[in-house]
Order: sequence, then C-alpha cells, then structure tokens
Amino acid sequence: MKLIRAVSAAVAGLTAAALVTGCSSASSKPAGGGSPAAAGGKADLTFWSWVPNMDKVVDAWNASHPDIHVTFSKQAGGDSEAQKVLTAAKANAMPDVIQAEYQEIPTMVSNNVLADISGQANAVQGKFAPAIWNQVTLGSGAVYGVPQDTAPMLLFYRKSLFAKYGLSVPKTWDDYAKLAAEVKQKAPNSYLANFPSVDPGEFGGLAQQAGAKWWSASGTSWGVGINDAATKKVAAFWDGLLKAGQIDPENAWTPAWNKAMDDGTILSWTAGVWGPGTLEGVAADTKDDWGVAPLPQWDAASNVTGDWGGSSMAVTTDSKHKDAAAQFVVWMNTDPAALNLLVSQGGIYPADTDAQAGVAAPTFLPSATDFASVAKAAAASAATATWGPDVSTAYSAYNDVIGKALTNKTALPDAFDAIQQTVLADMKKNGFTVSGS
Repeated sequence: MKLIRAVSAAVAGLTAAALVTGCSSASSKPAGGGSPAAAGGKADLTFWSWVPNMDKVVDAWNASHPDIHVTFSKQAGGDSEAQKVLTAAKANAMPDVIQAEYQEIPTMVSNNVLADISGQANAVQGKFAPAIWNQVTLGSGAVYGVPQDTAPMLLFYRKSLFAKYGLSVPKTWDDYAKLAAEVKQKAPNSYLANFPSVDPGEFGGLAQQAGAKWWSASGTSWGVGINDAATKKVAAFWDGLLKAGQIDPENAWTPAWNKAMDDGTILSWTAGVWGPGTLEGVAADTKDDWGVAPLPQWDAASNVTGDWGGSSMAVTTDSKHKDAAAQFVVWMNTDPAALNLLVSQGGIYPADTDAQAGVAAPTFLPSATDFASVAKAAAASAATATWGPDVSTAYSAYNDVIGKALTNKTALPDAFDAIQQTVLADMKKNGFTVSGS
C-alpha cells in the first residue's frame, strides 16, 4: 500500500526533529486537559476507520462508556483515508480519532496531524513488541498512536503440490533458491513464486528482514538508505532467480496472478499474516491447501522477519477532547473484550501480544492448527523499521524503476540507486535535511 505525499513543503520543513524529539510541533504536546470526560462531564468523539465491522466494536464502547460517545464513519481504505485526513487538516476539520497505517505516521506527524498521547499510552507499552511500538513513537519520547494490528511476514505454500513433487519447506534463502530450481525441474510450467515487481510493500518487508534501513532519523536530519547493502543483497538474490527463469516475473494482483495462485502455477507466497484472507478471495479452490511456515532466513541461526502492513489508531491535533479520545484508543487496542471483537469481527491480527495467542486458525485454512504459534513467533521476531515522510515517492519510484529493469533485463540491484536518488531529491525539495548517496 502506498502512502500519500506531504501536503506542502512548508509543513514538511518541520524536519526530523519534530518526528524524533517531539518538539517544534503542536502535535508533540501531550494529550490531556480540557476534556469534559476527564473533568466528569461528557464528550462526543468522531472516528474514521476502514476496518470491517468496526461499528460493532464502537457500539461496545458506547454501551460501556456513557460519558464518552463515539460516532463511527467508515472510510474507503488506508491511502484514501490518509489523503482525506490531510485535506481535512488544512481546514482544521479532522475527526478526533483516525486509523493510521504505520508507514503513514511520519508524513502525518510532519503535517501536524497527530497528537502526542504518551501520557495515556505509555502505560500499555509493555503489551507490544518493541519493533511495533517503535512504529508509533518514531524512536522519540512522543507517542503518536496505539498499535492495532501487525503483519509479520510468513511463507504460505501449497501443501498438496509440495507433497506431490516431494518438496521440503525451505528454512533458509539458500534452500529457497535450490527449491525454485527443483520446482522448475519437476513442474516445468510452474514456479515456486513470483517476484514483487509492483508491490514495494512485499519487497520492503523482505529487505527489512535482511537488515535494510531505508530511513533513519537523528536530531534534525533524515538518513536515506534505500540502496543500502542489505537491500542490494535481496535484489541480487531475486535477480539471479529471475534471470535463471526460476521465478515468475509477472505482476501480482492481476487476474493472471489470481489464476496462477489458484491453479498451482505458483506454489508459494511470502505475505503478511493477513495472507489467508487474500488467498480466500483470489484462490478459492485452494481452501485448506496452504501450509504456513516462518520466512526463510539468511542465516540458519537467525530468527527474524519483516512486516508487510499493519496500522494504529491515533488522536488528531484537531480533537477538543484529546484525553477522552486517548482513553478510547487505548481501550480499543488493549482491552480483552475489544480485541476479541476486533479479531472475530474485523479479521485483524492484533498487535497486543497477549491477544495473539488466542488467534484461531483462519477460516480458509482450518487445518492450520499451528497458525497462531507460527504467527506469534514471527510477530515477536519482526525487524525494527523506521518509515520516512515520503514513502509514496519511494513506492512510486519502485514501481517505475523496477518495472523498467525487468523489461530491459538490467540488474535489479542497480535499480535501487535510481530509487535512492529520486527519494533524496524529493525530500530535499520538501525542505528536509537529508543524508545518503
């Protein structure tokens, strides 16, 4: 999923200092004070989200919290809502609470959209893995939201086809490369997987696992490393498989990809923990025929994965009842009853580590009785990542440059030098102090 750009160079000029140290911006002021609910009165809040059946969770809150009433408004989706929020920010007309994907948070902070709710949220920090908590704090003392769901990457594979061809689930990326060659030998019309040529979210998660740090922030400066050694290692790995004809070069998220996932042309997929829900939609005939395993490792002794997705709930700077809004946000994402509703009705994979143990096997994969344990272990081993304030620029450049590299059959590692330069130029244009080459 792509992230919308910053609204203007003027607000982008708040620089990394506003994101890291929590100063220089009104959004850094801790929420609290002035809330009628906090003073024993009543508060009416508005809330935007795209999560399915979120209205049922809000109804549960309203029934048990009569002094803080929440009016829910269903939104179209992550990118669409983010753009709508930034537009509303210019008119000082944002809702009190919003759903915010992790990669959107730096842009929203730089645009003074999100309030610091550290006063309320710090008490629940221990419920979340450090890598997930980092996503809502940006490495600073400020807290810009409470994590709701997380999306550690896993390997999904066709159980019947692995058995048919005598294939073993790969534990390392070396195993994976050998398996890709084995698949082409035993099933010439099939592939182990396809390359994420138009989905930087997937590639980004794989690069994170290898140690890539696409953005970093220190003081008043951003570091950009989209062409770092770890990223190029991952790119070179896939480049070799593509040039050997052992990986499908066709784009995902197309009717052809759906068919390939359904008919056995593609035997596996590295996806977020949400993968079974997608498989149900694109490969309905494969119900209960996908196994789940940890992502292959670069080092057999390692245990790390990347993330592909996830979101938080955040309080906006426009809210007149920030303390009440923060209470709602904390309850939604840490209260056992609320989390049970989010999981059962919203279909999310919770960021709250206690709630992860209770996640049942996906309805599309009822025999995957180890799903909860595999997913929980992956969530605990996710690499720490920092997003930058112009993810949309990076993602757009990825789609353009990687697409051209595949068409022209040029080296994929070199393509990331071009993406790096595009992002550096964009950040400088928008007033950020940046470093990188």
